[in-house]
Amino acid sequence: MSGRAEIHHQHRDVTGGWLRPSVFGAMDGLVSNFALIAGVAGGTANTRVIALGGVAGLAAGALSMAGGEYVSVASQRELAQAEIAVEQRELTRHPDDEQAELAQTFIDKGVAPDLAAEVSRQISGNPDRALEVHARNELGVAPGELPSPMVAAVSSFLSFSVGAVLPLLPYLLGARELVFSAVVSCLALFAAGALVSAVTARSWWFSGLRQLAVGGVAAAVTFGVGNLIGAAGV
Repeated sequence: MSGRAEIHHQHRDVTGGWLRPSVFGAMDGLVSNFALIAGVAGGTANTRVIALGGVAGLAAGALSMAGGEYVSVASQRELAQAEIAVEQRELTRHPDDEQAELAQTFIDKGVAPDLAAEVSRQISGNPDRALEVHARNELGVAPGELPSPMVAAVSSFLSFSVGAVLPLLPYLLGARELVFSAVVSCLALFAAGALVSAVTARSWWFSGLRQLAVGGVAAAVTFGVGNLIGAAGV
């Protein structure tokens, strides 16, 4: 019989740098470009102007999302690396104090003092493992598992572009009425919301309807604004 404990379940990755920007990017691209197209359509019937607005919204939004995610994740990563470096210096300069500190964290979690001291001693004997454990306990991160700025940026760019092109497609294919873009966008909003439920605890219909409501309200408001501006001849 093996002394290694058998693992009976697995967890999905909740720390990776791709899921949040991908989901957020697709939702943002769909909602923002649908709302932008609706706003322009509310002010003019010129389909070339509407399509141009949609293309510009897609390009500007995708680049903005990618740049924002890159800077945000890079800054977060650099902050984590700086704090990990601080922890590394403390482990080098004050190993006994850090070992005692680690033992105390185990005691605080209910481990007997003698056992906590022994576990801390064994972990501290391996500098790389000691740094990883201290970083996880004190910073909530692991040195080798920091999110990638490039992964976040590329994920955001691609997902935003996919979301933003959907409400634009009917106009690119020759549609002359907003209703075609609205139908495609509403179906995509519901489908995207339902898809997100696969990685959350919400039901697919609740998640889908919630996303549809958010996107629908945004488009309705911008359509109204565009209609007012267009009617005023501004």
